[in-house]
Amino acid sequence: MKVLVDTHILLWAAADSASLSEKAREILLSGSAELHFSAASIWEVAIKMGLGRPDFAVDPRQLRRGLLSNGYLELPITGELAVEVSVLEDLHKDPFDRILIAQAKVEGMQLVTADKLVAKYSGNILMV
Repeated sequence: MKVLVDTHILLWAAADSASLSEKAREILLSGSAELHFSAASIWEVAIKMGLGRPDFAVDPRQLRRGLLSNGYLELPITGELAVEVSVLEDLHKDPFDRILIAQAKVEGMQLVTADKLVAKYSGNILMV
């Protein structure tokens, strides 16, 4: 199974945070899922860290290196994804979450999220 991991779950996993649910931890550690992260997540961390958000207090370079060294595969942002965002329902305003939803759809992956608004979208989205 190909899994796209949303930004908060990436951050919680990297920090071994108690916020990471048991279900999410199981998916990430099972070895049966092909784990992916989006360049959009690294971009989101860089922007929100720069704004001083405490929940994004991590060096985006270190996060990316750590993900790659732990076997995660990086997905690029393409024009096709930008077009897909334009046809998404207007349930969520966060542009980073919207690109992850579009990316999961275009790439045929399961998006793993802890965001209740993201989980409202149709498609292969797993709330953990």
